Amino acid sequence: MVDLYALPTQLPGWPLHLIKERFNSSYHGDFERWRNAAESLPVTSTEGCVYDDTVTAEMACDQKTLDAIELSLKQLHPWRKGPFRFGDLHINTEWRSDWKWQRMRQTLGNLSGQRVLDIGCGNGYFGWRALQAGASEVIGIDPSILFCIQHYAIQKFFNDERNWVLPIKVQELPISVQFDLTLSMGVLYHRRDPVQHVRQLFDLTAMGGRGILETLVVTDAESLYPSGRYARMSNVWCVPSTNQVVDWMQQVGFNQVQIVDVTTTTVDEQRSTEWMHFGSLSGCLDDQDPSKTIEGHPAPVRAIFMGLRSS
Repeated sequence: MVDLYALPTQLPGWPLHLIKERFNSSYHGDFERWRNAAESLPVTSTEGCVYDDTVTAEMACDQKTLDAIELSLKQLHPWRKGPFRFGDLHINTEWRSDWKWQRMRQTLGNLSGQRVLDIGCGNGYFGWRALQAGASEVIGIDPSILFCIQHYAIQKFFNDERNWVLPIKVQELPISVQFDLTLSMGVLYHRRDPVQHVRQLFDLTAMGGRGILETLVVTDAESLYPSGRYARMSNVWCVPSTNQVVDWMQQVGFNQVQIVDVTTTTVDEQRSTEWMHFGSLSGCLDDQDPSKTIEGHPAPVRAIFMGLRSS
């Protein structure tokens, strides 16, 4: 059975002691409530796991058991990355993360035997998709204890030790372990020093490996440095131009940098649901002009970049 305090192997030099320190009520006041919600999940027999667009645990259970599962999982609100399905219970997350995966799936290709690092992984959704593409192991890191416990709850159904989510920050990692594929999905614009984040992505990528960087961008020539909020977010320090991101990736050492995709985020892709009932994208756009945020900035556009580490 899955253990909240279990540690993956082959991560020498990593600060794994921080897991036990952070999985503690003294670190976060809601820890015990969240852990109790995950522990209260009914023990069920999973008939099969499918890591497709909707990451699914096939199982047959009566309505009473299904209601108990729903009650436990809704105590881990908000659910942002997904979707997931457990038996007949569908978790309709804020983000249609499967759409983002589809945009880069062809570029990623077959990940057979590759080890993957997912920086800012949330509840680990992209880890399941990487396993479906052939990855041998995915290590996800995210400072949010809630998202780590969401993953722990998900693992109650899958019990798959190839996908980990650890409460560690990227700046806490040494480069003693490097990965065939490093992912940074939706992190860059939250960093005060975006170039340092791109350098960390490069340093954690093994020779011959690839780095994937997904971020908010502007399509103008000049990057945007919001003086206040951006789309109601207070921790957006830079929304770079696409050319700026390419320059940063080349500057730190990535070769063959390419823009994989540029897509405007819509209210169909990011929205409030019964599993994430806080405000979402629709409340961040100008009512009269949805091409702008409520602050008057260009509305969210996201781009995916890929680079190769060849030296």
